[in-house]
Formats: sequence, C-alpha cells, structure tokens
Amino acid sequence: MPTDAPALPVGLLAQFYREQARDLPWRNADAGPWGVLVSEFMLQQTPVSRVLPVFRAWLERWPFPAALAADAPGDAIRVWGRLGYPRRALRLHAAATQIVVQHDGVVPWDVDALLALPGVGDYTARAVAAFAHRQRVPVVDTNVRRVLNRIVRGNDDAGPATAADRALLEPLLPAEGVAAAELSAALMELGAMVCTSVRPRCDECPVREHCRWLAVGRPTRTVHAAKQTWHGTDRQVRGRILALLRAAPGAVAADDVGALWPDDAQRERCVSSLLHDGLLARTPEGTFVLPG
Repeated sequence: MPTDAPALPVGLLAQFYREQARDLPWRNADAGPWGVLVSEFMLQQTPVSRVLPVFRAWLERWPFPAALAADAPGDAIRVWGRLGYPRRALRLHAAATQIVVQHDGVVPWDVDALLALPGVGDYTARAVAAFAHRQRVPVVDTNVRRVLNRIVRGNDDAGPATAADRALLEPLLPAEGVAAAELSAALMELGAMVCTSVRPRCDECPVREHCRWLAVGRPTRTVHAAKQTWHGTDRQVRGRILALLRAAPGAVAADDVGALWPDDAQRERCVSSLLHDGLLARTPEGTFVLPG
C-alpha cells in the first residue's frame, strides 16, 4: 500500500508499457523526430483513431520538414482534413519552415529551441525532447496528470496539465534519459487505456497496489474539466467552410459559402475569422481559396 513518500512503481509501469502499449507509428524508431513532432501537433485534443490515417498520409507526402516547407500552406490545410483546429496545420507548416531556415532542416533537440518553433508549447517541446531525443524531461498531458493525481496525490481532480505537475514528476523520473522517456510514455498509456477519466479499470491496473486514490476509496473529484460544445458553434461553421474549400478543385464562389449556414451574421463572422487566421484567402474576384 502507498507510503507517505511520493513515489512511482517505475518497474511495474515499464513492464506494462513494454507488454501492453499500442503499436503506434510515431513510437517506431523510423518515425524520427519529425514524425514525433507531427504526431504531437495532430494529437492535441484529437483521438488517436482520427489521427492515424492523416498522420500516415502526411508523412508519406512530407517525410521531412523541408518537403512540407516547400509546399503551400493551403496544401497543409487540405491534407489536415477534418482533424479539427486547423490552425495547427498552419503552425506546423510554419514550424517546418523555421526548422529549415534556422536548423538546417533538422528538428532541434533542445527544449528552448523547440519552444521557439511556431505552435510548440510546453507539452509539445518536452514530448519531442523526450520521445524523439531521449532526454530526461517530464512530459505531462491530461492523461499523465490524471495518473499522477490518483497514484501520487490521491485525488481525481480534472483540469489541464500545469508547471506544478511537471515539477511533481521531474524528481520521480529515472536518471537515464531513455528510461525517463519510457516512464512518461507508460504513464500516458496507462491514463489512455486503463486509468481513464470515466470508468477507470482499477481491477486491471498493474499499479493498483501503489495507488493512493484507490487506497482511500476513490473519492469523487472536486475540480471538473470544462465541457466543450460543437453543434451550432463558430467552430462548426468554420469547419464547414474549410471542408468546402478542401473539396473544391479551385476557387469557391461567395454564394456557395453563403449557402453553408443560415445565420448570416455568424457565417460572416466565421469567414472574417478564417481570413484573419490565414486559413482562408479572398481573391480579387471575390471568391475564396485556401492560402497559397
């Protein structure tokens, strides 16, 4: 049973990961740092099942940063498809361009250099440093945070990962970089597959004997994650507009865009925001195209 000293059963977690981890293409050695970076962009707020086909198509077309940088940003939006949050495609294109210009086409290994890339935040920078370059840095997403909360803190509070979570994990990592990266991956996999947010499979958990939350009777959470909506939102309207542009062989008439949504004010607001974000361009003739 848990003691008062924070700890993680590293050996059990490593065994779980080696025996039960999903076979995902970005975990293969041949994915390289570019494959890891692409996967981390795509996996933000998006399930693995939706990412897999787009990831494979992306790497087949753009196997290294210079290949993506040589194509138009609109091509990135088109291949991104319906993954959602399409600004990620633009930022990934911008990151590839910066990698070519500033790093000779090689994904940097240093966390600070990764943080300087467009679209790369605290989590993504550390994920690439750990999973691609095997550095000893704490990698904490919502899955890892949930596992840490339950095993180490003994609570089930939800919410985004914070610097405090990274500070909690850092001293618990093994000293060697490869083992530290494996532990972060194991925590992530445990949270995704066993220690889930809803209906966790505690009876099947390989570290249940070390879980503070289970030991104190699985108290209910006092902090809840914010729920996101979709239907009727600007996100839905923006998605419809971009889907029309992705499917079109060329420019799309303003009337065709107008027919997509009955609320004129909301539709025009979404068109304006897409233009502002650089996801859409208006031609001199008044038609719409993806950015070139």
